[in-house]
Order: sequence, then structure tokens, then C-alpha cells
Amino acid sequence: MSMTFSDETRLKALLKEALVEVLEQRREWFSALMAEALEDSALVQAIKEGEATEIVSRDEILALLGAKRRRSSSVGVSRKT
Repeated sequence: MSMTFSDETRLKALLKEALVEVLEQRREWFSALMAEALEDSALVQAIKEGEATEIVSRDEILALLGAKRRRSSSVGVSRKT
């Protein structure tokens, strides 16, 4: 089934109308949707970058985190409990 020019024009108008309605009436929902999409995109990029880097052992990571924790506590940074 092929669309005529008139059908295609009407479909475009309906889609534009629906999009405008979503943007106006569901601003918070649309904002959350866009934020989620951006977070997903950033996560995919981070995973790709991580796959291209050297593998590090869990012990090395924990040692670095422990060293950071000791440095920050010696500087006088307090943590909320």
C-alpha cells in the first residue's frame, strides 16, 4: 500500500502536532526521557573506551581507592555517615 502525497503531508502534520503536544504538556517526562538517553549513550561510550584499555586487577583498584581514602581523610575531609 503506497501513500499519496496528501496522506504523507497529513501524517507529517499529525506527527508534528503530537510532538509539540508532548513537549508542551509532558515537559518533565520528555526531559527525563532525554536525560536517560544521554546517560545510556555516555555509558556505551565509556564501555567502548574501557574495552580498549589495559585490564587492571581488582586488588590494584582497591589499593588505589584505599590510598585515595587515606589521603582525603588526612586533609581533613569529613564523610557523612
